[in-house]
Amino acid sequence: MPTQRLGIIMHGVTGRMGMNQHLIRSIVAIRKQGGVTLSNGDRVMPDPILIGRNAEKMEALAKAHNIARWGTDLDQALANPDDTVFFDAGTTQMRPALLAKAIRAGKHVYCEKPIATNLNEAVEIARLAEASGLKHGAVQDKLFLPGLRKLDMLRRAGFFGRMLSVRLEFGYWVFEGDLQPIQRPSWNYRSEDGGGMILDMMCHWRYVLDNLFGEVKSVSCIGATHIPERWDEAGKPYKATADDAAYATAELIGHNGEPVIAQMNMSWATRVRRDDLVTFHVDGTHGSAVAGLSSCRAQSRVTTPRPVWNPDEKQMMNFFEQWQEVPDTQVYDNGFKIQWEHFIRHIVENEPYRWTLPEGAKGVQLVEAALQSWKERRWVDVPPLQV
Repeated sequence: MPTQRLGIIMHGVTGRMGMNQHLIRSIVAIRKQGGVTLSNGDRVMPDPILIGRNAEKMEALAKAHNIARWGTDLDQALANPDDTVFFDAGTTQMRPALLAKAIRAGKHVYCEKPIATNLNEAVEIARLAEASGLKHGAVQDKLFLPGLRKLDMLRRAGFFGRMLSVRLEFGYWVFEGDLQPIQRPSWNYRSEDGGGMILDMMCHWRYVLDNLFGEVKSVSCIGATHIPERWDEAGKPYKATADDAAYATAELIGHNGEPVIAQMNMSWATRVRRDDLVTFHVDGTHGSAVAGLSSCRAQSRVTTPRPVWNPDEKQMMNFFEQWQEVPDTQVYDNGFKIQWEHFIRHIVENEPYRWTLPEGAKGVQLVEAALQSWKERRWVDVPPLQV
């Protein structure tokens, strides 16, 4: 079958997320498998050019992954009519301007989240993309995680009955940097550099909640900077100015029109004692389920045990053993790679695609509502977003 080339300008892929998930585990993996297969059996082969400020880093990264093209001049790359897609995984603060420049150069655009640091810029870039007639997308990788895909299968099968609530637990201990090396970039903990738990993670929770459990209608949130001093990549202390934890409750309108309550605890200052680094506990009238990144366990109405509350005796029930594993009935590929394949098919053969920049703007909307709730210490409504 014929194979066609798709030129992709990849910006910001020297960072952890851009390099590991988007370059190595997505584009390089797609190239190794022979490209993306279209509905008619033809294939599309991504031909990336890596663009960044540091020529030495770009050359080394390109050589390490058998990529022929790299450079430091973004304007020159955007001027090449043979490269029709622009991807950005750089800093959030720069993203709206970069996306606007690429759109005005006639490129389809795809980017990491958040798509902007504030709602005005997010809506502005989403409107520009919509008006351009070009294809556009924002990363919503967690929808493609095996655990959440299993959870969604239970939902679509009617397993939960009437869904009641969702409890989301996310996070782990991020080392301060004095005793152990940091495992996240120091800018994540400086608000002036675009850091912060609420900005980083509320964008994720918006698309997860909207797609799997119900549309977000209102939110109450409090943030915290639990660790006020950290040490950077050079071992120098700095003041942490961004929130490193947040605790939120949201009201949802479920897919059947019934209310659903969502609780979201997220922290980079917590030590893990649960099934995974993130877990989603869903309760419904007919059953409950708990999903992590890969696994999902369920307990139906008829298999629900009858625990007895007795504080005077040691609990003999092992509650973890009372849940049934949802089996792997298919091969689950990397979530970032799956969404890249969807986007490529969207560009080449107009496959339906719903993870657009307006959807990314909804994530920023929830960020601003959560920050407003924290600042004003009250519930904040999240109205339908007009883009």
